[in-house]
Amino acid sequence: MSTTIINTALLLMMAATVIAIARSRNMFAVVILASLYSFLMATIFLVLDAVDVSMTEAAVGAGISTLLYLATLFLTQSEEAKPIHKPLLPLAVALVTGGLLVYGTLGLPEFGSPDSVIHQHVAPRYIHQGPIETGVPNIVTAVLASYRGFDTLGEVIVIFTGGIGVIALLRRRWRSDQDEEED
Repeated sequence: MSTTIINTALLLMMAATVIAIARSRNMFAVVILASLYSFLMATIFLVLDAVDVSMTEAAVGAGISTLLYLATLFLTQSEEAKPIHKPLLPLAVALVTGGLLVYGTLGLPEFGSPDSVIHQHVAPRYIHQGPIETGVPNIVTAVLASYRGFDTLGEVIVIFTGGIGVIALLRRRWRSDQDEEED
C-alpha cells in the first residue's frame, strides 16, 4: 500500500513537471524541468526495485542529457518563439494517443502478478537455463549482455552517436568563434 502511495505521489509530481514544461517559454527552465522529470522517473524505478534501470535513468536522463541540452542551449536562443496559432491538433493527437495507451493497459495482468505470462514462460527459463546457456552466473548480466546483446549494443550506439553530434556542433561553434577573433 505504501508503494502505491509513493508511486502515485511521484506520478503526480511528474504530471505537474510536464505541465510546467509545456507552459514554459524559457529554454533553461525547460532543461532543468526535464532533468527533474528524469530524476522523478529514476525514483519510480528505484521504488519498483529496478535499481539498474534507475541508475541508468539518473545517469543518462538526468545527467548526460541535461549536459547535452545545456550545450545545445548555448548554441541557440534562450526563449522559445510564441506559436502563431493555438496547437490544438497536436494536443488532440497527444490526448488520443494517451487514451489509446491507457486503453491498452486495461487487458494487462495486475502489476507483479505471479500468474502473468512472463512469469510462466520466460522468467523461469532465464533463471534455470541462463547460467548454462550463457556461462554467466548473474541473471541480469546474462539477460543484458547475452540474450539482449544486440539491443544493448544498439542503445550504446544511439548514445554514442548523440554525443558525437553534440561534439560536432560545439566544435563548429568553437571554430566560428575563433574565425571571428582572427578577423
